[in-house]
Amino acid sequence: MRDHASTWFLIVVAAVALYLCYIIAKPFLNPIFGALVLAIVFYPLNARIASRVRRPSIAASISTVLVIVVIAIPAVFLGITVTRELRQQYDWLRHETAAQGGLNPYLVHLLEAPLRFIGLYIDLSRFDLRPTLLEWVERASGYLVAIGANAVTNVFSFFLSAAVAFFTLFFLFRDGRRIQQRTAAILPLGHEQARKLIASVQQTILASVHGGIAVGLAQGSLTGLAFWVLGLSSPVLWGVVAGMASLIPLVGTGIVWVAGALVLLLQGHWVKAILLVAWGSAVVAQVDVLIRPYVVSGRARIHNLLIFFALLGGMRAFGIMGIFIGPVVISITMVALDMLADINLLSQQMNQPREGEIRDAK
Repeated sequence: MRDHASTWFLIVVAAVALYLCYIIAKPFLNPIFGALVLAIVFYPLNARIASRVRRPSIAASISTVLVIVVIAIPAVFLGITVTRELRQQYDWLRHETAAQGGLNPYLVHLLEAPLRFIGLYIDLSRFDLRPTLLEWVERASGYLVAIGANAVTNVFSFFLSAAVAFFTLFFLFRDGRRIQQRTAAILPLGHEQARKLIASVQQTILASVHGGIAVGLAQGSLTGLAFWVLGLSSPVLWGVVAGMASLIPLVGTGIVWVAGALVLLLQGHWVKAILLVAWGSAVVAQVDVLIRPYVVSGRARIHNLLIFFALLGGMRAFGIMGIFIGPVVISITMVALDMLADINLLSQQMNQPREGEIRDAK
């Protein structure tokens, strides 16, 4: 009885402690999970370095620095290039709108041509569209200003999250094998069951990364192709930006091709703007729905329908990291159900009387 009471006491203490640990770590769950994803993806690199550098801390430091270089250098270069392109577009827009007396009158002037075209088929004489258009433009301007202010506010949060992610990555590289063994020992599972569960999580994360890369390549290529065909500047650059933007939940590559459509509209090419929006919404946006579930389900061995809901629900619940967390949750659920089915089958076999016992009973 005393041992039974001690066991329940330890379970309650562990549950309370784990809940308090969750509260402490909650603000940093996304960067911590991001570090876990990076550790799994770059594990072969760290293993190769660790085989040549005998001191684990030095090997983990080298691996972490290499990951930072691999991620940071392209991001900084891309950011500088995008900033330069946006500044050029801003200078052009300021020059064009100066002659019209400002941005709002300029946009209204641009929309007069498509409205005249629509008026050939629909009677617009009863509608006073100019105040409505001005209201839309003012709302869009305010929304863009709010996005810019929010981005500036989140700069500190971004760098803090990056620091937490790379700091965690160092310890995952250095102590990852011991953490995995300790986790397997704590779980109330057999050795083979724990190995199967951990392997399923690792395989699902790798499948999610491969799915993200496949979607980024496809959507970036299609967006860059559309920019090149429609005569927009720097199609390769914006294709790369679209590929990276494919990781952003809900918005995705839309922030690129919608911006391109606005540039075309500001230049007076409203037919091209409509074509770009149609291409982006009908082709580019649908690539995510088609490719990502197919790649992830194929490697993680989970049904396409489950992956589809895991991706959508994961992104809605956890943001950008939901791309990885959603499939992992589904994978753990499937493995746990398989283990329960095996235990149930084994229990039935053990309880089933043998043929000899049945004959003896007769």
